[in-house]
Amino acid sequence: MRIRISRKNVRGEFVKKVEELSGQKLLSCYQCGKCTAGCPLSFAMDIPPNQVVRLVQLGQEDEVLRCKTIWLCASCLMCSSRCPRGVELPKIMEALRALVLRRGIDVTDIPKIPADVLARAPQQAFVSNYRKHTS
Repeated sequence: MRIRISRKNVRGEFVKKVEELSGQKLLSCYQCGKCTAGCPLSFAMDIPPNQVVRLVQLGQEDEVLRCKTIWLCASCLMCSSRCPRGVELPKIMEALRALVLRRGIDVTDIPKIPADVLARAPQQAFVSNYRKHTS
């Protein structure tokens, strides 16, 4: 992947919007990787959590909003508890999900979920899905 770094991207509207929605200062993250090392779901993510933050810092809007990582984040707060800079990554992930949803892109097609999966799924899965998919 080739990333073009420019002042326009790094100080652009996308970065400002994510900071506004999340309440986090993106440049506080210096990429120590402790969030990714502690994440219980990082094995399943297409982009590690710390790299999601880096892509947002660089203004790579399309790349970030297409990744699966923002939807896999369980908001367990392990990353926040490990962060030496106090960056609350779940708030950033939530802001990114909200931006996707505001574009009218629906990532969950409930009618396509098999009935046996719905019957076995814990109630928390439905609550989590509802929270993630409403802004």
